[in-house]
Amino acid sequence: MPETTLPSPRRHRAPARWRRLAVLLACTLLSVPAPAFAGQHGAGGGDGSDANPVGRIVEFAVPTEGANPAGITGGPDGNVWFTIQAPVNKIGRITPHGKIKEFPLPHPEQFADDITSGADGNLWFTEPGYNHVARITPEGKVTEFPLPQADSFPFGITQGPDGNLWFTDGGGLANEIGRITPHGTVTRFTLPDVNSGPIGIAAGPDGNLWFAESNRNRIGRITPRGQVTEFPLPTPNPDNTPFHIAEGPDGNMWFTELVGNKVGRVTVGHGHGHDGGHGHGGGKP
Repeated sequence: MPETTLPSPRRHRAPARWRRLAVLLACTLLSVPAPAFAGQHGAGGGDGSDANPVGRIVEFAVPTEGANPAGITGGPDGNVWFTIQAPVNKIGRITPHGKIKEFPLPHPEQFADDITSGADGNLWFTEPGYNHVARITPEGKVTEFPLPQADSFPFGITQGPDGNLWFTDGGGLANEIGRITPHGTVTRFTLPDVNSGPIGIAAGPDGNLWFAESNRNRIGRITPRGQVTEFPLPTPNPDNTPFHIAEGPDGNMWFTELVGNKVGRVTVGHGHGHDGGHGHGGGKP
């Protein structure tokens, strides 16, 4: 599929079902590996000894009272970074010893959702309520990049195999995948089906990006050149709502079904996404 940059904003709004999913997403903690905290707070390395029992959990209170931490990721600086939503909108950083520092966003009315590390050594995050994808340096400097359509609603974001950041967009007809370079150049890729509702997105071991289509009960794959393939879930229920997706240790992609009460696996195959989208043998849920 050729790259598509939309020249002007669309005026329609996301359907009510999609807006409800936006609220659910804002309240959902992203599934990422938890850091093994150590030091004075005592989480230890999880080696199974009496001093470091496997499964021991230590919690760290966010300094801002009433904060709603949401997305979380490991940072290039050896710390863990997370997003903080309303009533305050910030980016948080926590050290392996549990020391937290908060960085306010430029506009108090916006909220950040998903966050990921970029190949450029910075953290990148989505601002669904403000129509931006943003970058924060390890020192805390925030730069925002407005999306070209006025009704965009970026959700999931991940580092791609091409060194760019890839994100899902649930605004308008809710059927686009976006790519942003480290310099802020945005390219849009329209999905084949109207109102597909992409949410979670993750890089796969095949060199492609995989995403969940919440409104159409499908898992999608997009190559770095923009070629899209969609794989329907075997369960006929159209409301299973595939939500987040991640690469598993077995080399396949695993995803959650928010309403279907299931976890799914989709085979990836051994394609080469960089050369234009080989690997059509994968994709079996």
